Amino acid sequence: MSSYPVALYLQDAHSVADAIEFVRYAEQRGFDAVWQADSRLVREATVPMAAFAASTDRIKVGSGVLDMWTRNPARLAATFSTLDDLAPGRILCGLGAWWDPLASKVGVDRRRPLRAMREVVTVVRALLADENVTFDGDYVHLEDVELDYVHQPRRPKDVPIYIGATGMKMMELTGEIADGVVLNYLVSPDYNRRAMDALAEGAARAGRTVDDLDRPQLVVCSLAEDRAEALDAARLLVTQYLGQQPHIMAASGVPDSLLEQVNAVLTWPATMEQVEAASALVPDEIVQMLCAAGTAEECRAKVDEYVANGATCPILYPLGPDVAAMIDAFSP
Repeated sequence: MSSYPVALYLQDAHSVADAIEFVRYAEQRGFDAVWQADSRLVREATVPMAAFAASTDRIKVGSGVLDMWTRNPARLAATFSTLDDLAPGRILCGLGAWWDPLASKVGVDRRRPLRAMREVVTVVRALLADENVTFDGDYVHLEDVELDYVHQPRRPKDVPIYIGATGMKMMELTGEIADGVVLNYLVSPDYNRRAMDALAEGAARAGRTVDDLDRPQLVVCSLAEDRAEALDAARLLVTQYLGQQPHIMAASGVPDSLLEQVNAVLTWPATMEQVEAASALVPDEIVQMLCAAGTAEECRAKVDEYVANGATCPILYPLGPDVAAMIDAFSP
């Protein structure tokens, strides 16, 4: 049982059909939201988001997160306007700055991500507010653009904008301009403390405090009666992140020596065989530093740490064998 709001996170570990059933069950059990990611180049987020929204009545549906580079900001606004038509007042727009080497491999130059994020958030928010926008920025260029409703009433769309921030400069920007932050997974509670300081610094620039921001946090949750089974299920994802996003891992206190060992085995895109081979290098204590993994009691205790260090709503990413059991363990 949980004393704080909880949400479900889905990426590509389950089929879309299974994910819809998990979301429906999470709604029945009182979960506040479901967040779906654009995961690598496997699953696009807005299609399952629409499926979740159409299959439920109350639960909020968020993108956790979409990259800001590969969709024109006008099209981003139209997409979230459409999702709000499907589930009015239940849609959350989470945007992120993506990561290399994936971005560079598909021709995206992540130059000046802070400037680009500021411009995208400014324009998407204005378009969703039913404003006519002319904007000539470094990254965004719009001339006399609005969401051109013809067959429906004009109305501002109530879609809060969240930034999936990892680095502290992006965290400061989030505190200044966003409605909320989607805090990353596979980070340590100590990382959260630094993130709260950066959010507070940014919020102060806009005459706000950190408490004016919603602060949901992704948390890998691998729950099983067999503790070893739970740890092993989480270890594979931890290993992928050690190889693919070492900047996040280093920020969370993972030793450079382990990052170097894992990177000697993993390439991108990594095969399952490479991930499994590299996972043998990752000790239990690293898995438990970065994840809620183990029995239900251990998972709840770990999630409590993230809440104690600033998260307002844990977004639980189920990697254990029984998703319903994880939902039950955290039901309000």
